[in-house]
Amino acid sequence: MPVAHIAAINLDCADPAELARFWAVMLDGEVAVQTPDFCAVKAGPLFLGAVRVDDYQPPTWPSGERSQQIHFDLAADDPDSLDDAEARAIELGAVKEEQQFAPDRFRVLRDPAGHPFCLRR
Repeated sequence: MPVAHIAAINLDCADPAELARFWAVMLDGEVAVQTPDFCAVKAGPLFLGAVRVDDYQPPTWPSGERSQQIHFDLAADDPDSLDDAEARAIELGAVKEEQQFAPDRFRVLRDPAGHPFCLRR
């Protein structure tokens, strides 16, 4: 039984509108949300977000100088049981971040390789 499903993938960038327009065309989607600091492309069941980051520097992958700069938002299969989804993720090898910004709505964890992701209601 799965613990969660992908709700959104968010990409750091300097210009969210430009990145969203690109991915909307690439994925045959549409820009569904647009603010100066965040845009979201809806492509089928997936939302791809573009998030403005001050002084953004693009990834240098695969050199490793700068990471791939991506994080996943996962919707808990049972939105009333965020605690259960978090516990299951930790059981599978995730590590909970110390700083939690809105723990009643989402939890920030890292996968076994250290990539951040959020479990959401």
